[in-house]
Amino acid sequence: MAGNCPIPTHVIVFFIISRLMFIIGKLSPGISLPPELLSLDIATMLRVDCEATRIASSDFGHLVHLNPSAVFHPSSINDIMKLIKTSYNSSVPFTIAARGRGHSLGGQAMALNGVVVDMTSLNGFSNGTGIRVSRDPSLGFYADVGGHQLWIDVLLDSLEHGLAPVSWTDYLYLSVGGTLSNAGISGQTFRHGPQISNVYEMDVITGKGELMTCSKHTNSELFYAVLGGLGQFGIITRARIALEKAPNRVRWVRMLYHDFSVFTRDQEHLISVNGLDYVEGSLILQQSPPNNWRSSFFSSSDQSKIASLLAKHGIVYTLEVVKYYDDLTADTLDGELQVLLKGLNFLPGFIFKKDVTLVEFLNRVRSGELKLQAKGLWDVPHPWLNLFVPKSRIMEFNEGVFINMISKQSNKTTGPVLVYPMHRNKWDDRMSAVIPEEDIIYCIGLLYSSSDDSNDWEVLENQNKEILEFCDKGDIKAKQYLTHYRTKEEWMNHFGSKKWDIFQKRKAQFDPKMILSPGQRIFN
Repeated sequence: MAGNCPIPTHVIVFFIISRLMFIIGKLSPGISLPPELLSLDIATMLRVDCEATRIASSDFGHLVHLNPSAVFHPSSINDIMKLIKTSYNSSVPFTIAARGRGHSLGGQAMALNGVVVDMTSLNGFSNGTGIRVSRDPSLGFYADVGGHQLWIDVLLDSLEHGLAPVSWTDYLYLSVGGTLSNAGISGQTFRHGPQISNVYEMDVITGKGELMTCSKHTNSELFYAVLGGLGQFGIITRARIALEKAPNRVRWVRMLYHDFSVFTRDQEHLISVNGLDYVEGSLILQQSPPNNWRSSFFSSSDQSKIASLLAKHGIVYTLEVVKYYDDLTADTLDGELQVLLKGLNFLPGFIFKKDVTLVEFLNRVRSGELKLQAKGLWDVPHPWLNLFVPKSRIMEFNEGVFINMISKQSNKTTGPVLVYPMHRNKWDDRMSAVIPEEDIIYCIGLLYSSSDDSNDWEVLENQNKEILEFCDKGDIKAKQYLTHYRTKEEWMNHFGSKKWDIFQKRKAQFDPKMILSPGQRIFN
């Protein structure tokens, strides 16, 4: 019967392509996607409307805005493979950027006129990798975790088994793939190394659209490339993360200093002895109160004491340490801490202690974030600068930057300023991440947020440039972390000639058409 005659497939495909092109042309003028992409079944997962592309054109930094052609919402790992293969096989490849929480600072998770993959879309599907805790006779306990999963969820799921990862970032609402593409650092790094040093295995979709399992022993070149690789070699879809027995509680201690040399000497001593689980340092300044969005540690009376100290010295340094414990070790905790802190030269009477759960400590930044969100002060420009500075130059950095630049800034912008040491031998130089060539390096974090009613972010961006110029002129050999260089020459200098050669060869091997992570501005 003529009425039951099916419509030919090519007609249906032509209709879908025509309709999608009409929508693209109507809602996003100037956008062009290859017809071969629009003819695939995954074409229905593309969003090209202005709202979707607007969200994907910005990030946490709010300093860079780059519009993609489309945002891709995959339902499975296979969908992402198809997307990348389509680009790889196209006569005119389009760029692709994986986006987790979009917590980058300078457009690193963006793809100008390309496709942004919303990795969080995998959460709604059972065939997306979740979180699974297991045990291996040789490795011990570990968690297989989807690259799109957040670290807060990894923590909560592993705690149900009495376990937890060993290395963290200060903020837990970040994707696993995102932090592993950089390094993942915090106050545990001195002891366990960065997060990239605590990964056993990964599944990665390369720039050719191939899904590969890699580890130190299998496809090791890809394994080392991806860890700290800034998304240049593949999209992480699964990571096997090291776990250990989780403590129940945390003893959290802060001590104040006015002498930077004493402050750094005590920090370096503490990371050289066994017993502590976390060591970080920070600055307290006249324009930056003791409590900030990173943590509300000090009571009102404590803050009054600190204010008098600030009035006298202008700048105060805070040494922050943590020791984990549980019911079995609670009775010996005070004695152990007394031994560990013996001989430190903090200011008498300026030691403060708190006792909290593990989750309260690790997730301490979240409450500050929610408070700022409620006031509309979170979605503002964040002109952050993160550096690794060699120990041999940290005194010079303090004098030139902390004292002569930051403490004298006249604007009212506030935010944490971090300074804490870590051991280089906890990092694996075969990985793509770059740090200075010294045994002890300092992490510097200038985590400023712009005020909501001004363009003071430009002042802070200019100050960041001054700090980098200070380091260059003084040959301090600092390395940026969460890097956002703008030229190939800057990237070559960042990596150094030997590591740059390796980085280029790995790019040619795993993403030869330079499809992935264009927002880093390394090869694109």
